[in-house]
Amino acid sequence: MVQATLFLLMLSLALGAHGLSARKCNLVGRWVNDLGSNMTITGINGEGDFSGFYHTAVTATTNEIKLSPLKGALQRTNQKAQPTFGFTVNWSFSDSITVFTGQCFVDEDGKEVLKTMWLLRSHVDNIKNDWKAT
Repeated sequence: MVQATLFLLMLSLALGAHGLSARKCNLVGRWVNDLGSNMTITGINGEGDFSGFYHTAVTATTNEIKLSPLKGALQRTNQKAQPTFGFTVNWSFSDSITVFTGQCFVDEDGKEVLKTMWLLRSHVDNIKNDWKAT
């Protein structure tokens, strides 16, 4: 009986430890970056498509910053615990658009962290000014 109890305890500890390391990132919810910008992802469908809103804390325009819609896609084919994703923000207060690509990680403390890169494209009046639009 003691051996069976010890085995069950070891099994439950092993399963519990495995559950921590296999924790999946969930993009749904509110995210805040180090500059104070925040986004809310409202839901992800079965194909990995999602939508939400982005509120930036920084801008190069003098226009009032407004909440802007976002649409994206989560890589669902591999079902990895720390998935890759991409989304586009169509800024409501300027004539520019930004695309983000990144990956969701679970750090050693169990905290979900998004690591992204972004590219902003601003409107220019002619092709000669294309160099300064991105």
